[in-house]
Amino acid sequence: MSTSSHLRGDVRRAIVSPVVSEKSYRLVHAHNQYSFRVLDDAHKIEIRQAVEELFNVTVTDVRIVKVQPKPKRRGRSMGTRPGWKKAIVELQPGDSIDIFEGA
Repeated sequence: MSTSSHLRGDVRRAIVSPVVSEKSYRLVHAHNQYSFRVLDDAHKIEIRQAVEELFNVTVTDVRIVKVQPKPKRRGRSMGTRPGWKKAIVELQPGDSIDIFEGA
């Protein structure tokens, strides 16, 4: 079995940033699920360990979504916005992450 060598020392690097949107706040309030932008080659176990270590919570489920690149144009020139990887993390009832509670 192959593991990601870039995260072997510090799994906290798997999380790039929280996803702040209306949908992510709905998931927080309705289902206790938090969304994060993660590295493209991070897997579920690394994401679970990173969230538990960074925020001192218990993770019950991790789902991965591959956000597809979007075509964009500016005048005549065409291009694409890059795709990225999103993790939706469900926490144990009673646990919460403070960075999402401010809004």
